[in-house]
Amino acid sequence: MNVLNQHAEYQFAHELEELKKHDSGHRPPNWLMSPQSIVTYLMGGKLKNGFEVSPKYIGSRRLMEIAVATLTTERALLLYGLPGTAKSYVSEHLTAAVSGDSTLLIQGTAGTGEESIRYGWNYARLLAEGPTEGALVTTPVMRAMKEGKIVRVEELTRISADVQDTLITVLSEKSMPIPELNTEVQAIKGFNVIATANNRDKGVNELSAALKRRFNTVILPVPETAAEEADIVRRRVASLSKNLEIPAELPTLIEIQRVVKIFRELREGISDDGKVKIKTPSSTMSTAEAISVVNNGMALAAHFGNGKMSASDIAAGLIGAIVKDPVHDKIVWKEYLETVIKTREDWKDIYRACREIVI
Repeated sequence: MNVLNQHAEYQFAHELEELKKHDSGHRPPNWLMSPQSIVTYLMGGKLKNGFEVSPKYIGSRRLMEIAVATLTTERALLLYGLPGTAKSYVSEHLTAAVSGDSTLLIQGTAGTGEESIRYGWNYARLLAEGPTEGALVTTPVMRAMKEGKIVRVEELTRISADVQDTLITVLSEKSMPIPELNTEVQAIKGFNVIATANNRDKGVNELSAALKRRFNTVILPVPETAAEEADIVRRRVASLSKNLEIPAELPTLIEIQRVVKIFRELREGISDDGKVKIKTPSSTMSTAEAISVVNNGMALAAHFGNGKMSASDIAAGLIGAIVKDPVHDKIVWKEYLETVIKTREDWKDIYRACREIVI
């Protein structure tokens, strides 16, 4: 399948099939696998026949167990945390493993309307026929209810509060009234909702108390250690470069570790050795941004270099990711460059490359 971004159920179809074949656990209604097998799919592991399942989430296994267990209950799941902590990635893979279909998706924005969650109308047919079932335009939520699948709602707090509350009836009554047809859609077993939200958007359109009660919240933290974060970046960069067919060598672990160290120091406000206090930029400095920096560096090396990522290839992406505010972030970056990066003997190449870029 020659698409830019394959859905999880296609990209990892072989792993899902192997897990299903060797799954002896209890499967909830309309689930493709048992909760135990789904956690194995997310965390990775070796099956009894020696088949290796790749990890999709690197972090606490207990968090994934809580997330999967939530979906077996009547409560919906809210994945919450900083931008770039793999909320959407986990949401997609969870849905693919449970339902075999991660495409039932509502992308939350300021312009998302009530009809995106409930239902809409084909106005040509509505005018010709009046309110009939044929004139009804179903939404991912309605399809998930009818088919007993999981529906994903990305960036829930970007949606206005009155539209968010459209979910209350769906989550509490497991039904969707259609008064125009004097009927309702009732959810069949297996239906649930996975929503994501990031705490940078807290207060933009905060969830009502009534809606919060319908969700079990799992907070996805930033990676605990630099080694863990470097491993995430390495795996995602390898996967993305293969999918995008970037004709460059994969970066060495040392190069990835340097990018991760820069991101962690700026995020935490202190140098790795604890000796220098650092101002934090306004930018997110997430793992997802670190992946983007390395991926961009590979693209530069492939198309405008010798195919091997160098410090100059990393520098442009670093500055682009860090300096979002041209006043505050520029000061933060220059101070960090002179007080931390410059002092590291084996970082002279990246110091020179960053100094050469005028910002």
